[in-house]
Amino acid sequence: MLDVKQISSYIKGMNKLPVKTRAQILNMLCEGSSMRSISRITGVSFNTVAKLLIDAGKACADFHDKNVRGVTASRVQCDEIWSFTYAKQKNVKTAKSAPEGAGDTWTWTALDADTKLIVSYLVGGRDGEYAIEFMDDLRSRLENRVQLTTDGHKAYLEAVEGAFGGDVDYAQLIKLYGQPSGKTAERKYSPAECTGIKKRVVEGNPDKAHVSTSYVERQNLSMRMHMRRFTRLTNAFSKKFENHLHMVSLYTVFYNFVRIHKTLKVTPAMAAGITDELLEMEDIVKLIDLAAPKPGRPKAYKKKDISN
Repeated sequence: MLDVKQISSYIKGMNKLPVKTRAQILNMLCEGSSMRSISRITGVSFNTVAKLLIDAGKACADFHDKNVRGVTASRVQCDEIWSFTYAKQKNVKTAKSAPEGAGDTWTWTALDADTKLIVSYLVGGRDGEYAIEFMDDLRSRLENRVQLTTDGHKAYLEAVEGAFGGDVDYAQLIKLYGQPSGKTAERKYSPAECTGIKKRVVEGNPDKAHVSTSYVERQNLSMRMHMRRFTRLTNAFSKKFENHLHMVSLYTVFYNFVRIHKTLKVTPAMAAGITDELLEMEDIVKLIDLAAPKPGRPKAYKKKDISN
């Protein structure tokens, strides 16, 4: 016979998925599978998959915040990638029961060009306030003076100045877009063709040969390929802003600590000297378990006196 405490522990153990199953779900989330396809393949309910994503996102955000610190880098590239939550911005006003955070959703990323480490990320809008928050966070994680390259987004100017002051070699790579002569085909879903670039020195003495955003833009492509909710022209977009943020947090730790970079032959975290160990998705599951609140003691029950 089990007493009350043992029964409580037994039930909770039955409700918790095995580590291998949870690791499989997280791997599938990071490899571009949709939540409903994961539910069908693993035989786990959709709500369980969603709950696991939330728990993993919170644990990974905390892990990244604590461990990606004191980064020594030479060249850092920054960029923003667009997606949307619930509905595109132009349709939010007419959307039915649009939640808070609906509309355009931008993911800011800062990448070490040498180790390919995602040093900092931020999910939200694309205005000056988010730029300031993003740059302040990036500066707090760097150990030394770096050469910084961004695109021509004007919000970066004030943000970089406020975060770094004069302690940075900063340049902007401004891309020039236009319709080349002789081509009149409509380009409805793809961006206009880049017809040229302009390198503009903003602060310090950056090496113009390394003024580039190629690596961080390639990382943007990896994000679109690895996270289903970034896929264009589908119904896989995020329905809740919070879930979008949790997925980006999970992916960032997966990319930095779990996935071996094809060129580097190690993870970006290993290349950056943050760790000398290769993490597996089971380790992410352990982070979730460590972050989970400890179960409280069961209530004490008194036997009812029926002698009278």
